[in-house]
Amino acid sequence: MYRPIDPKVDCVFKTLFGTEDHSELLIDFLNALLGDELPAPVTAVEILNPYNERESLDDKLTIVDVKARDAERRLFQVEIQLLVFPELGTRILYAWADLYSQQLQSGQDYSELQPTYTIWLLDQTLFTARAEYAHRFTLRDELGRGLIEHGSIRVFELSKFAVERVKTDTERWLKFLKDGERLAPNHLPEWMHSPIMRHAMSTLNAFSEKERDYHRYQSRQEALRQQRAIQRALEEARENTRAAMQATEAERRATEVERQAKEVERQAKEAERQAKEAERQAKEAERQAKEAERQAKEAERQAKEDALAEVARLKALLSQRDAH
Repeated sequence: MYRPIDPKVDCVFKTLFGTEDHSELLIDFLNALLGDELPAPVTAVEILNPYNERESLDDKLTIVDVKARDAERRLFQVEIQLLVFPELGTRILYAWADLYSQQLQSGQDYSELQPTYTIWLLDQTLFTARAEYAHRFTLRDELGRGLIEHGSIRVFELSKFAVERVKTDTERWLKFLKDGERLAPNHLPEWMHSPIMRHAMSTLNAFSEKERDYHRYQSRQEALRQQRAIQRALEEARENTRAAMQATEAERRATEVERQAKEVERQAKEAERQAKEAERQAKEAERQAKEAERQAKEAERQAKEDALAEVARLKALLSQRDAH
C-alpha cells in the first residue's frame, strides 16, 4: 500500500535534489524555474553539499538547502522554508551574498566571480500584501537599470500557488512540491506523465515502500509538527505580548486624556473664579466711585450750607452795626 509522502520534508527534498543519483531532477528543476533568465541552460551540476542519509535527526528541519555548480561555473542554491519568521527577508539576502562571496579565495580577482542564483520555496506566506506567488529580485537602481547581471534571488510562495491546469515546467514543479503528498503513483494526473516527473514520483514511492526510509520520514514529520506547535505558541505569545502592550498604551493614553480633561476643567474653574473676582472688583470700584460721588455732593452741600451760614452771620453783623 502506498503511503503519502510530502516532497517538502527535508529528507525527501534533499533526496530529490541533493544527491548525485538524482542530479537530472535538479538540472530540470533549475532550468524550469530559472530558464527565462539563464543565458544558457544547465546541462550538468556538481552538488556542493550532497545529502547524507546519516545526518542527525537534530539537524535543522525548517531550512533545507541544496548548493550546486554547473558546467558554466554558475552557482545555484535551492532552499525550502517550511516556517516563515520575521527575519526571513534578511536571511534570504544573506544566503545569496554568502554564496556569492565564498567564490573568491585569497589572492583571486573579482573577475573570478560567477553569476549566483538562489531559489527559495516557502510553505507559508512572506509577502502578505502581494497577490503574486512568484518574485524575482536583482540589483537595480530607481529607474530599473541593472548594476551587474550576476544572478538573482527567486522566491516562490507555495501558500499562494493555486494553479489547476499546468501549462509550464515551472508550474509543474511547484504543483508537485505543493500537492505531491496527495499524488498516487498508479493514478497520476496528466501533468505528471513526463519521464522526469515520473522519476520524481518514483523517489517518493521509494520512501513509501522502504520501512527504514519511511520511518526516517515519519520522524522528520513528527519533529516538524513539534516545531510548528512551538511556532504557533511563540506567535500566540508574541500576539499576547503585543496585545498587552497595546492595552497598556491605550490605558496610558486614556489616563493622559483624563488628566488633560481635568486640567482643562481646572483651568475653566480658575477662569470662572477670576471672572467672578473681576466682576466683584468692578462692583467694588463702582461702589467706591458712587461713594466718592456721594461724598463730593455731601461736601458741596456742606460747603453751600457753610457759605449760607457765613452770609447770614455777616448780614446779622451789618444789621447790628446799622442799629447803633
